[in-house]
Amino acid sequence: MSDADTGSGDDGPEMVQINLRLSEAFLEDIDATWKAEGFNSRSEFLRHAARDAVKHPAFSREGWKQIAASEHDLRAGDAELVSRDEVVEMMDRDEDDG
Repeated sequence: MSDADTGSGDDGPEMVQINLRLSEAFLEDIDATWKAEGFNSRSEFLRHAARDAVKHPAFSREGWKQIAASEHDLRAGDAELVSRDEVVEMMDRDEDDG
């Protein structure tokens, strides 16, 4: 674990409060997401998201856009699920293009 990792309890790293400006609509999306995903709080969810972004920088913004578009298509009934191997192949192609 690095100093940037967050922990819980008294043995974890010192927490520092930051201010973040977001649109109200985006904050509503964040709140719906952390609740639906079973996080205990908005802060816990945002720490998790920030940690993922720092620990996995190779996964491009374009990759996230593709995942979001695929999720939308699945929910709309316009697409089918893909296998893990297909996802890994898509990610490898994205890195090669990057």
